Amino acid sequence: MRVVVQRSKEASVKVDGNVVGSIPFGLTLLVGITHEDQEKDATYVAEKIANLRIFEDESGKMNTSVKDKGGAILSISQFTLYGDCRKGRRPNFMEAARPEHAKRLYDVFNEELKKQGLHVETGEFGAMMNVQLINDGPVTLIVESN
Repeated sequence: MRVVVQRSKEASVKVDGNVVGSIPFGLTLLVGITHEDQEKDATYVAEKIANLRIFEDESGKMNTSVKDKGGAILSISQFTLYGDCRKGRRPNFMEAARPEHAKRLYDVFNEELKKQGLHVETGEFGAMMNVQLINDGPVTLIVESN
């Protein structure tokens, strides 16, 4: 699994012009799944992200998590995170999981985030989406499973 984590002041996702998910502040996640990923990967990455200390504490140090701050999650599936651009000019998406496998693990990942006590909003799996966010910091990280 590969997840781009963006600390966000606010974020939303639209499908066909309609907002399907939005958060006032927290983390916006772009979630990529490869065919080798398993449920243990989804659990590991969800726990890691829920507890990442990437929000400032009272002394201005990155020392608190989205859970500590009471933030929310906007989770968006994005198979293009496994696009291989090393050869040619067109990305190769052979490493991205097939939709049926990816959807199942994406759902597991979001449920694991909820088990961490987080409010989770999502985009629509497989849809063409428009994502808007205000990146806070900016803080952007990549979290991957083993």
